[in-house]
Amino acid sequence: MPQQSVAILGPMNEAYASVLTPECIDFVAHLARCFGPRRDQLLARRQARQQVFDNGGAPSFLEDTCHIRESDWQVAPLPKDLLDRRVEITGPVDRKMVINAFNSGASCYMADFEDSNAPTWHSNLDGQINLRDAIRGNMTFKDPKSGKTYTLKEKHAVLMVRPRGWHLPENHFVVDGRPIPGSLFDFGVYFFNNAKALLAKGSGPYFYLPKMESHLEARLWNHVFVTSQHILGIPQGSIKATVLIETLPAAFEMNEILYELRQHSAGLNCGRWDYIFSYIKTLRSHADSVMPDRGVVTMTQPFMLAYSQLVIKTCHRRGVHAMGGMAAQIPIKTSAEANNAAMEKVKADKLREVKDGHDGTWVAHPALVTIALEIFNEHMKQPNQISKQRPDVQASEQALLAAPQGPRTEATLRTNCLVGVQYLEAWLGGLGCVPLYNLMEDAATAEICRTQVWQWIHHEAKLDNGKVLTAASFHDIMAEEMQKLKQEVGEKRFTSGNFTEAAELFERMSTAQELGDFLTLPAYERLSSKTAKAPSKL
Repeated sequence: MPQQSVAILGPMNEAYASVLTPECIDFVAHLARCFGPRRDQLLARRQARQQVFDNGGAPSFLEDTCHIRESDWQVAPLPKDLLDRRVEITGPVDRKMVINAFNSGASCYMADFEDSNAPTWHSNLDGQINLRDAIRGNMTFKDPKSGKTYTLKEKHAVLMVRPRGWHLPENHFVVDGRPIPGSLFDFGVYFFNNAKALLAKGSGPYFYLPKMESHLEARLWNHVFVTSQHILGIPQGSIKATVLIETLPAAFEMNEILYELRQHSAGLNCGRWDYIFSYIKTLRSHADSVMPDRGVVTMTQPFMLAYSQLVIKTCHRRGVHAMGGMAAQIPIKTSAEANNAAMEKVKADKLREVKDGHDGTWVAHPALVTIALEIFNEHMKQPNQISKQRPDVQASEQALLAAPQGPRTEATLRTNCLVGVQYLEAWLGGLGCVPLYNLMEDAATAEICRTQVWQWIHHEAKLDNGKVLTAASFHDIMAEEMQKLKQEVGEKRFTSGNFTEAAELFERMSTAQELGDFLTLPAYERLSSKTAKAPSKL
C-alpha cells in the first residue's frame, strides 16, 4: 500500500493556515482518499458515453431507472431559510463582492468557487477566509482606490456555496501523489470550517453542485455529504444542495438526480449558458445539430423551453424548488436608451420564469436584484410556488434534443473571438467574472464561444456571407480581430497582458481535430503553474 502523504504546493501564510489547519487538512485528505477513485471512474464513464454520442447516439431517458421516474416520492423537507429563494445573486468570492452580494437585498447569495472564479491558490484561500469571516460577522473591506469602507449588514442573504465541478483538479493540494479534485477541496475546506457555525446561527451548509452529467455523480456527492456529516458529528440531512442542470445528459436524469440526493436536496437550477455549451459538446458529431448564432439561442427556443419547463415539472412533483436562470446584464451607464433596453430584457426573462412556475431566479449584478424582486413579488405572493404542478409539460426526448434554428453570421463569429479571448485573458490573470460588452461573463460564455467556432469549422457551416468557415479563414479572422482588440485596449495593455497567450489557446482549441472537454483544463495548468512551489509535506 502506498505511503500516505499530503503536500501543499501553494504559498502558505498565517491567514491561510487559519483555514488550512492540521485538522482541516486531514479531513480534506480523507475525502480525497475515500472518493477520489470513484470520481476518476465517473469521469472515465463520461468519456465512454461521449464515444456513444460521437458514433451517432444521443442522450435518452434511462430504462433501468424508470421506476424512479414513475413512482411517488419527495425529497426531505427544506429548512426555513431556504423556503423563499425568489432572487439569488451569484458572484466570485473576493471580499468586496462577498459584502456587496450579502447586502444586495437578494434572498440568497451563491458564493462561487467555480465559473466566476479563476481558481488561483490565492483566490481560493482568500475566498475561504472571506466566507468564514462573513459567517462569523467579522467582515469589513476598505477599497484601496476609493477609500470607501464596506461592512456587512446584520440582515443579509442566505449563503450558498458552489465548489468546482468534478473535472477540475486542485494542483496545489496533493494527496498521496495526486492532486485532489477541486470539488472536494472547495467543499471540504468550507464545510469543515463553517458547518457547525452555520447550524448554530439557525442556517446550514448549503451548496450548489455544477457540471454533473449523471445521477451516479449525484450519488457520489451524497456519499461525500453523509461521510462529512458523520465525521463532524452533525445531523444527517443538515447539508442541502441545489444541482445545476447545465449538461444535456443530466436533463434526462432530473428525477434520478433528485432521488440520489433526496435527503440533501434543495432542488434544481437551470444553468442555461453551460447547457448551451453542453448541447454543442455532447452533439458535436451530429451534423443536424449545429448551433446558430448564440445570441438567438434564448429560453424561447423549443429545446431550451422544454428543458426549463421539465425542471419545473420535476422539482414540483418532488416537493422542491425549481430555480430559474441567470440574467447576465449589467447597468449601462453610458446610454440611458441602451440601459433601458437591457433592463427590459431582464424583466421579460424574469416574467417568463415566474409565470412558468420557477420558484426563484438568478442575477449577476446587485442593480438587478430590485428588478427581479418586483416581478417575483407581484406574481408569487407566497414564499415559493412548489404547489404549482405542471402536468401539461410533456418534454419528450425529441423536444430536448431539437436543434435550435437561426442564422450563422460572420458578426457572431467575430464576437466569439473577441469575447472568448478577452475572457480567457482575464482568467489567466486571475479574474473569473468579467464585464464585457454590457454583460457579466463567466467561463460558460467562453466555452460557448470556442465550441461554437469548433462546431462551425468541423461541420463546414456556411455563414451569412455565403462563405464556408474553415480553419484557415478562421485564422485570418482571428488575426483581424486581435488587431482590433489591440487598438481597443491600447498597445501597452495588450502587450503587458495575457492576450497573446489567450488568443493562442483559444485558436488552438477552436481548430483542434478533437473538441476538448473544457477550456479551463489547459488554462488551469497554465494558471496553477504560476504559483506552484516546492512541496511541503505534512
